[in-house]
Amino acid sequence: MTEQQEASEDAVMTRIGQAVILLHAGDREEARNRLGEIWNEIGEDGDCLHRCTLAHYMADAQDDPADELAWDLRALTAADGLGRGLRDGLSAHHEPHPAVRVFYPSLHLSLAADYVKLRRPETARVHLARARAATGALADDAYGNGVRAAIARLERRLAAEPGRGPRPFPEQHP
Repeated sequence: MTEQQEASEDAVMTRIGQAVILLHAGDREEARNRLGEIWNEIGEDGDCLHRCTLAHYMADAQDDPADELAWDLRALTAADGLGRGLRDGLSAHHEPHPAVRVFYPSLHLSLAADYVKLRRPETARVHLARARAATGALADDAYGNGVRAAIARLERRLAAEPGRGPRPFPEQHP
């Protein structure tokens, strides 16, 4: 990779970070606008890390739960693409690359929260089980502990809902 390409990629992440600052400051509309501009520039086939990061935060900037779900699904698809690229062609049935595993607890937690908002508790439970199963990739730090705590909160919330509790996802069945 050339220095110019590295600088360009850093510039994209910097711009995403600037939009996230606006989002966290409460300016959802401006964050959405800036993230949308970046998405249009990098496109559906752009760098997977950029797409995953941008889509994950773009979901948080949405007012409509269905739009939030659509962006969170884009983030998961991009993470899967990033994992495939790092696995050097191994089939999709292999474990994700260690550098990508850390994304999955948060991505599945976000999807579970989306499905709760959309009153689809069974689908939420599937993603919550996937989030819980992926927590082994998280470090014992503020981020990892925060994600684990958020998973536990959503588990408690869903436990109060009618329906069955979290179950292993299909890949875990013999």
